[in-house]
Amino acid sequence: MATISLRKGNTRLPPEVNRVLYVRNLPFNITSEEMYDIFGKYGAIRQIRIGTTKDTRGTAFVVYEDIYDAKTAVDHLSGFNVANRYLIVLYYQQAKMSKKFDQKKKEDEIARMQEKYGVSTKDVK
Repeated sequence: MATISLRKGNTRLPPEVNRVLYVRNLPFNITSEEMYDIFGKYGAIRQIRIGTTKDTRGTAFVVYEDIYDAKTAVDHLSGFNVANRYLIVLYYQQAKMSKKFDQKKKEDEIARMQEKYGVSTKDVK
């Protein structure tokens, strides 16, 4: 009912509000069906992507059809307990994600250069 009143009013949403949610601290053995059960209560879901690699396990992306459904899900599911783990539900922000990727890329490049030139961080004091 609250989402209906949000849609009718001329409510401005904060700029970080997005249809795409980034979910962290998920149990590693959660299934897609369980994700649809948890997040589907707050609106129509377009897509759910659960992380499967070593670096992305315990995370997922949930894409809603409507931005107001995504906002309701963030409001209700942040801190929600699933299998004794408290979910962290955030709006996906491309700028923050690309910074993490760029940082990892820079670290890999530095490691390659150190190996190439025979420099180790242990030598530097």
